[in-house]
Amino acid sequence: MASDTLEMEKPRPLMGDQLKGRVGIVTGAASGLGKAIALALAREGVAVIVNDIDRENGRRVTHDITAAGGEAIFQFGDVSDVKDARALINAAIDRFTRIDILVNNAGLQHIAPITEFTVEKWNLLLGVMLTGPFLTTKYAFPHMRAQRKGRIINMGSTQSLVSAEFKAAYVSAKHGLLGLTKVTALEGAPHNITAVAVCPCFVRTPLAEKQIAGQAKFHGLTEQEVVEKIMTGPAPLKRMLEPEEVAALVLYLSTDIAQCMTGSAVPIDCGWTAR
Repeated sequence: MASDTLEMEKPRPLMGDQLKGRVGIVTGAASGLGKAIALALAREGVAVIVNDIDRENGRRVTHDITAAGGEAIFQFGDVSDVKDARALINAAIDRFTRIDILVNNAGLQHIAPITEFTVEKWNLLLGVMLTGPFLTTKYAFPHMRAQRKGRIINMGSTQSLVSAEFKAAYVSAKHGLLGLTKVTALEGAPHNITAVAVCPCFVRTPLAEKQIAGQAKFHGLTEQEVVEKIMTGPAPLKRMLEPEEVAALVLYLSTDIAQCMTGSAVPIDCGWTAR
């Protein structure tokens, strides 16, 4: 007699076996969007190099991946530092001999009018979000070229495409990142290396939450008004993204199915840039 109880199936990888056995680096992977991307790649069978300056949480993400049967190592490093960026790429090659996917995600935010925006903060943000992706790309590129394959995914923003007050360094870095993506795509094409910039609107992460107070101060709004008018108001869908939604797009862009997507900005923005 057949049992009336159906055994629950384990969650299947979204991409089947397309990414199984590949090697990926995710910068800024200790929390937020980077963490979601690292976990999603690991679930697809990708060996992940978890990079961050947050040792404790970076190691926790690495542990979570390995405890679930995945493969990961933690590599401490500031991507804006030449030595750290080179060491990150070398760690991947030393352990796994190749790099298939590079996700340049590390980022931070600072809210201030241009007249009050310090040079130190400007250099910090540009260093992490523009110089960092340049350095990791620079050092990963020869390995991808040698293996005749590679996917470089730069985490841009809607503010790679449009602007916003009080974010001079962030907007400049994200606009510059789109330019770097296009150059990388052109130089990578003969070697089957692609580059895209994923451009999400506000994502529900600690990075977004930390800027609410600053936005409220300089816009003269309450924190609730910041969420309603600035973070979700311009988007026709009137909501923020969840990290897992963006991670799913990164998975798709990492596959061979997406091999003709290169040199472009890929919005996932709840309709933000449709106007």
